[in-house]
Amino acid sequence: MSLSPKKNSTTTNLLFYINGQWCKPQTSTQVLPVINPATQNAFASVCLANNMDVDAAVDSAAKAFDRWSQTTLQQRIVMVEAFLVAYEKRYQTIANAITQEMGAPASMSYDIQTETGVGHTQANLVAAKEALLDEPIGDHGQLVKEPIGVCVLITPWNWPVNQIVCKVIPALLAGCTMVLKPSELTPMSAQLFAQCVHEAGIPSGVFNMIHGTGADIGDYLTSHPLVDMVSFTGSTRAGVAIAKSAATSVKRMSQELGGKSANIIFADANLAEQVELGVQACMLNSGQSCDAPTRMLIEASVYDQVAELARASVNNIALGDPQRQGDHLGPVISQAHWHKVQALIQVGIDEGATLLSGGVNKPLGFEQGYYVKPTLFGDVNNAMAVAQEEIFGPVLVLIPFKDEAQAITIANDSPYGLGAYVSTQDMAKAHRVARRLRAGTVHINMADLEYCMPFGGYKQSGNGREYAAFGLHEFQEVKAIAGYR
Repeated sequence: MSLSPKKNSTTTNLLFYINGQWCKPQTSTQVLPVINPATQNAFASVCLANNMDVDAAVDSAAKAFDRWSQTTLQQRIVMVEAFLVAYEKRYQTIANAITQEMGAPASMSYDIQTETGVGHTQANLVAAKEALLDEPIGDHGQLVKEPIGVCVLITPWNWPVNQIVCKVIPALLAGCTMVLKPSELTPMSAQLFAQCVHEAGIPSGVFNMIHGTGADIGDYLTSHPLVDMVSFTGSTRAGVAIAKSAATSVKRMSQELGGKSANIIFADANLAEQVELGVQACMLNSGQSCDAPTRMLIEASVYDQVAELARASVNNIALGDPQRQGDHLGPVISQAHWHKVQALIQVGIDEGATLLSGGVNKPLGFEQGYYVKPTLFGDVNNAMAVAQEEIFGPVLVLIPFKDEAQAITIANDSPYGLGAYVSTQDMAKAHRVARRLRAGTVHINMADLEYCMPFGGYKQSGNGREYAAFGLHEFQEVKAIAGYR
């Protein structure tokens, strides 16, 4: 069984966007193939930046800041509205790019992944139109909210457009200038996003984009003396390194990091419905979501019943070609990530968890592509590695609990605190438990998070909040002017 990417003639060489122009690296000759994870074929290549390219992009943003920060909020709103028109014009092309570069099935790419770009932009526009940037405070003071400055925005591959939009759009509306470094694994959707910014008429230098790896340019980019803020979404390990790098010049940090979210299923829940929804939420995007409910905590009196419902649901999950429409799962992002997920599944087996479905190795009939068997472990205790480590694949673990207090204890016994889920028909209990959970987002009976709600985590899941008005606040400084009136 070979997992190695296959060499193929590439048709696209992706460039940088600096100071309103598409450009090649200044001196770097590094090029990275862009791999379709379903075929293991390279379909494009991306130029990789070095420190000289970082300087060019940051300098461009720094020179544009004074002019852009003095525009009115209404002027910025008009430009973001123009961006939305350009984005909707490319909607299908963006969806196709996400399917090709990260393996998200066509239906998911179109209905969910690409739709987030529209939903978040619209929510940011509503928030901006309602925002107060200049208001009286106290007897004679004035409170002013101003753009923080030059921002570095580093985004992941698992929700590529979602995370770009959640950083770039509020930063633009706040009056910041920026350098975007998208994941080098998913550069196609980022390239299309940059085309939308260009078409919207955003002034040169306000938005800049370079491609590169964290290992090559991450530290130089995040410690750059002309950068005022770093907004990062990715692993907790990388987040710690970035925070240390940015701390040398006391930059503002906003981070959305890892998760190991608990889904508490009480005996009085609508079990058939909530277990099915819980399994689907865990497996969505092939398990590659930081807030996926990957720990299903089950009240002991219904543990056997829920385990059987979960096994049936996992067994019904289909894998398939991402180019096809449907609710099937695609592959995980890369060869390296496939090996990581396989290793953690094997750890679960070695720890003594009961393998109820799935397991290691390629699924039958999917020898090509980085496909993972949807996997379910039963009889897990919260001390096991599969209950503590973020696997970031289609893997769900079942953990029994005896009562409400123990459920809360187990749910909070994690280094992470991004999401949590509670399933019960007793709303008083749902409210009580939700307030006790140490997580940035709590879903009662699998209710969806709305675009106007904040997203972010407690503990090692990060700091700061994104989405709508909360995202806008992240890119603002607050100034008090005494004696103003």
